[in-house]
Amino acid sequence: MEKPVALGVDIGGSHITAALVDLETRTLVNDSIKRSPVNSQEKKEVILSAWCDIIEKAFKNITNGSRYVGIAMPGPFNYEEGISLIKDQDKFKSLYSINVKQELALRLDIPADHIHFINDAAGFLQGEVYAGAAKGNANVLGLTLGTGLGSSLCIDGKAIDADLWCSPFLDGIAEDYLSTRWFVKRYKQLTGNEVDGVKELVAIVESDHAATRVFMEFGYNLAQFLIPVINKHKIDTVIIGGNIAQSFSAFAPELTATLKGNQIDADIKISELKENAALIGAASCCDENAG
Repeated sequence: MEKPVALGVDIGGSHITAALVDLETRTLVNDSIKRSPVNSQEKKEVILSAWCDIIEKAFKNITNGSRYVGIAMPGPFNYEEGISLIKDQDKFKSLYSINVKQELALRLDIPADHIHFINDAAGFLQGEVYAGAAKGNANVLGLTLGTGLGSSLCIDGKAIDADLWCSPFLDGIAEDYLSTRWFVKRYKQLTGNEVDGVKELVAIVESDHAATRVFMEFGYNLAQFLIPVINKHKIDTVIIGGNIAQSFSAFAPELTATLKGNQIDADIKISELKENAALIGAASCCDENAG
């Protein structure tokens, strides 16, 4: 019996990353990460060939019969059947209604039922529940905070896309307030000054009152957004990932104080696996013993 490994693949609008995951230790196999830029505007052939190239390289010396692949993929997508439903989004137009699972199985010469798909936001959380900050927790909410707002729910061990980015919030939708562009906009409103992103604000937060205020407001807004979601799904742990998570210490005090003031005692944790979370989460779809 070969050591049980599966390939975790993370596909985004501009890249593909793949790595072997040891399903016994639930960790990445050393030096197995392969990455490549992929232009999602290209024709079907170009995109699929680029993906297969990286997948083949990452599989290295694993024989065809024991090749298993889990792929974290943005939606809309029929994850069960492996059919892309992405259209009207500036990416993967050429794959619309294509059965990606069948296409990959043919090109890679592996059985279609060895290929599994998971939503990318859900893949991040599945990784954290399988092997990271949320291991052993029952009801978990995952948020990826960055240029957009990714969200996923994991109830009883299975993560799904929560699609909360567009939920009504304050004077707009959640993503208007819980993404990088809010920081940039709010700091400009307060000071008239432009910053590129959250990183610059973290650098000046100790000395700049406006920057401090922006992080406090963000923490308060994030808490207000979380309260109804935590109550509705009886969430015991919230995992935060994405670029904005790196500034957690700047907004955490206000976030935790506001949650406590509303009798919320869910744990708020930072992603342990970071950019490897989706790879491990995707590969875990191939683990029959997961749980």
